Amino acid sequence: MPQSLSAVYIHLVFSTKHRQPFLKDEGLRIELHAFLGGTSKTLECPPLIVGGVEDHVHLLARFGRTITQAEWVKELKRVSNIWLKEEGGINIFEWQSGYADFSVSQSNLKQVERYIANQEQHHRKLSFQDEVRALLTKHEIKWDERYIWE
Repeated sequence: MPQSLSAVYIHLVFSTKHRQPFLKDEGLRIELHAFLGGTSKTLECPPLIVGGVEDHVHLLARFGRTITQAEWVKELKRVSNIWLKEEGGINIFEWQSGYADFSVSQSNLKQVERYIANQEQHHRKLSFQDEVRALLTKHEIKWDERYIWE
């Protein structure tokens, strides 16, 4: 039987709805990151790192061959939304409907891992919106400000 091999890495970023700081509690945030990593692994997209701050998440994963990006993100958000309501006790929790994801070359994995690991320090100087604008610009993605910040 022929093999199908793949090494595609994705850096995913998504926010809480209206960037509400629902994830201020560091313990809850650490548990959420572990939960998201486990969910991604179950979806055959093993995570390299999950991180973020009180209003958004970054996830770097080796993307699976049997799922679309939209299915992956939809399932990550769906199950973590339920988890945050049930286990985190945040009854009004919601994720934003959109997301951004970027391809990462093998040679840049360590750099992106460091970037995700240092989110708290990074966001002392830069807002989430400015961070996303910089990532979109770096990856030459055009966007419309009217629709990106729900």
